[in-house]
Amino acid sequence: MLRRDVLLAGAGVAAGLGLGREALAQKSAETLRIVMRDALPNIDPYYNNLRTGLVMAHQAWDTLVHRDPESFEIKPLLATAWRFPEPTVLELDIRQGVKFHDGSDLTAEDVVYTLNLVSSPESRVATPSNYAWIEKAEATGPFAVRVRLKRPTPAALEYLALVTPVYPKAYREKVGADGYVRAPVGAGPYRITKFEPGAAVEFERFDGYWQGSPKGRPAIRRLSVRFVPDATTELTELLSGRADWIWNMNPDQFEQVNRLPMVQAVRQESMRLGYMSIDAAGRSGADNPLTKLKVRQAIWHAVDRKAIAEKLVTGGSRVPVAPCYPSQFGCDAQAATTYDYDPARAKALLAEAGYPGGFETEVVSYVLPQWGSAVQNYLQAVGIKARLTQMQVAAAIQRNWQGNTPLFLGSWGSYSVNDVSAIMPVFFGGGNDDYVRDPEMQRLMLEGGSSMDPEARKHAYSAAIKRATEQAYWLPLHTYVTTYGFSRQLNFKPYADELPRFYLTNWK
Repeated sequence: MLRRDVLLAGAGVAAGLGLGREALAQKSAETLRIVMRDALPNIDPYYNNLRTGLVMAHQAWDTLVHRDPESFEIKPLLATAWRFPEPTVLELDIRQGVKFHDGSDLTAEDVVYTLNLVSSPESRVATPSNYAWIEKAEATGPFAVRVRLKRPTPAALEYLALVTPVYPKAYREKVGADGYVRAPVGAGPYRITKFEPGAAVEFERFDGYWQGSPKGRPAIRRLSVRFVPDATTELTELLSGRADWIWNMNPDQFEQVNRLPMVQAVRQESMRLGYMSIDAAGRSGADNPLTKLKVRQAIWHAVDRKAIAEKLVTGGSRVPVAPCYPSQFGCDAQAATTYDYDPARAKALLAEAGYPGGFETEVVSYVLPQWGSAVQNYLQAVGIKARLTQMQVAAAIQRNWQGNTPLFLGSWGSYSVNDVSAIMPVFFGGGNDDYVRDPEMQRLMLEGGSSMDPEARKHAYSAAIKRATEQAYWLPLHTYVTTYGFSRQLNFKPYADELPRFYLTNWK
């Protein structure tokens, strides 16, 4: 704590003496310097599942439809109109006059190419469940597309708005997947001029961006994004004047940052959940204690989630009782079995499970170290000796997908899709993140995602929530409250969908 206070005190002097000149220099240079921790190994939006990647995608690519960040209303973007003539058929009218960054014209063929590619199992996209509802797309005219769905998909337009950027067919086929990562081309308000995997992304305003877009024309000419290894370095970059914008800063710095003259901090609750997955399926070892129900129930009782939300996350963080964000369609809190913080009950359950002295395991984490340490300490207090392995995000996710994480601390923002189909199938649908592997849960995921009848969907998802919590499969810890830090020279507005829109940002 002493080191942190010294850092802020020194930065306060710097802010008073030099940061004003730094900010003005950046303003005159028309460059916004952004620093983030979650480094991107791959800039292609379909081949990373990091929030950082989604943020980058929305600056440089356009999707078929646009979800208004205030009202969540679906509006035209690359598609000017759409309709469902049948529950499993979606027809789209494609906007004419749109240019990709390489100067080529967007047509129906680009949309068809994109949808068919990413929905194919052979494409190996990072989050297949986002596109598993697409059967086939076909062009019915130069600017008309018909999409056949495998099943009725009520959230189809949400997925098209948030996680389905359109590729330029001719360019991507010419350079190949690897070449596309090195020099990506989209149709968004910014174009990517440089990408260094894991290190940096450079953007420049695309002057050929189509008129009338709800995204508007960017006011700031250039974005310069750099990736750093940890939160301390990130904050240092902001306070020393080498960055104009950061996010996910340590909440305990909020008040101190706001006392400085040239930088500020703001908070906004997002749809992101912090969670701990528990290896109920025995992926990390068939004799894993976590495969026993009473052990998992002990873990749910052992962790004081309310204290983590209120004292560590802060800013109005809440504890979800169900494995989904409260506003998402189908997130039925009433169906959930609840577990109070009760260390004595946790110890009794461990003894009943055959572990009166506890056991040893591992927690792999990429969340803030102090949050991981809190979970570790709560487990230790009831006899579960969990060594904490802190990793960078991409490496931790890769290890998790390999089935080698008994306990895993992560976060999931549902790609900001306000429907439980964007979270529960990820963790209960049989994919890489599923440490449950429960056929009944998989059946309920399919049932809930295969109907246009809201009541039928609610029934399936409520049954899934009931089973998931009764079996203590996947522990929702807290909602995220994103803490942003940025120059006071910058006009920036955060939104609940956790998508920073730099194309709407401007210098004062």
